[in-house]
Amino acid sequence: MNRRTALALLALAPIFAARPARAISAMTLSPEDRADVARIEAYLNAIHTLKARFEQIAPDGGDSSGTIWMVRPGRLRVQYDPPVPYLLVANHDQVIFHDSQLDQTNATPLGDTPLSILLADHIALTGDIMITDITRVPGVIQVTVLRARRWWQGSLSLVFDAAPLVLRQWVVLDEQRRETRVSLSDMEFGGQFPDALFEFALTPTPRGAPVR
Repeated sequence: MNRRTALALLALAPIFAARPARAISAMTLSPEDRADVARIEAYLNAIHTLKARFEQIAPDGGDSSGTIWMVRPGRLRVQYDPPVPYLLVANHDQVIFHDSQLDQTNATPLGDTPLSILLADHIALTGDIMITDITRVPGVIQVTVLRARRWWQGSLSLVFDAAPLVLRQWVVLDEQRRETRVSLSDMEFGGQFPDALFEFALTPTPRGAPVR
């Protein structure tokens, strides 16, 4: 991420924090907005596979890093760097979160998370996907979306370099209004990843035994 983009993302941070808790009305799109949304949809739909490094700011302010692999539709792996003991895998319409330190695993339907918008087979920011905000600062555009029928489950904000259009960050606001910010770098598109990368065994593991 270059310095200009980093400064722009810092400028956007207060905007995320200032949103009212129940701001669920769709915004009225201007011609410029509609043109940018069309560009964003075309860009996202052209991404079939992605590998990237990430830096994450958690709701408690803790920072971590790692590697993301994504295959649309529906598959994602978020592997955190040591010593963070977390692994997140999305596949089979579920999002699985594993904490190896506590030996705890939680599964959530993918459709109950804002990430389902990004992992959809075809990304269309219309219909059930409601655009609630578009913000521009020099060189950067950010669009915030949520599922109209499940607005209480949280929102997804996507932040792009404006020209050329490049995804740089996403921000997930969950149903408890906890914000997780993920910034991307070293992005690689079009790779092939083994299916096993997106699998996680939910079989109970005896304490002390390795997780496969």
